[in-house]
Amino acid sequence: MSTGYLLRIDPLELKFTFQLKKQISCSLQLTNKTDEYVAFKVKTTNPKKYCVRPNTGVVLPRSTCDVIVTMQAQKEAPPDMQCKDKFLLQCVKVNDGVSPKDITAEMFNKESGHVVEESKLRVVYVSPPQPPSPVAEGSEEGSSPRGSF
Repeated sequence: MSTGYLLRIDPLELKFTFQLKKQISCSLQLTNKTDEYVAFKVKTTNPKKYCVRPNTGVVLPRSTCDVIVTMQAQKEAPPDMQCKDKFLLQCVKVNDGVSPKDITAEMFNKESGHVVEESKLRVVYVSPPQPPSPVAEGSEEGSSPRGSF
């Protein structure tokens, strides 16, 4: 969990149970820890691979917002199930009553003097649970060739 001043982010690692040719989603919960309106924006190093809904929004004071990150179906598994993709969550205090349609890229521009809080989120692939092998315990297959008495 992030210990940022504005938003608490849970989790800080996006875990996807990797399966070929399947779209996989995971959710992110943003909790506003302040009494102010907080706008957020989610960016990724690999925008073609992920869909983030909503990718911008406003979290009302002392409330939460769920963000769904969906990984598009992949044709091949990455080597060693490692993933270098990352997400950047930016958040900034905004005026009361600001709605998601009022959010502009300018709000997240540090050069303009805005105080932008940033959190980096890693992507982790989890192997799907393996089904048990079809050879049942205690079966004759695989036992020693000596035979039993």
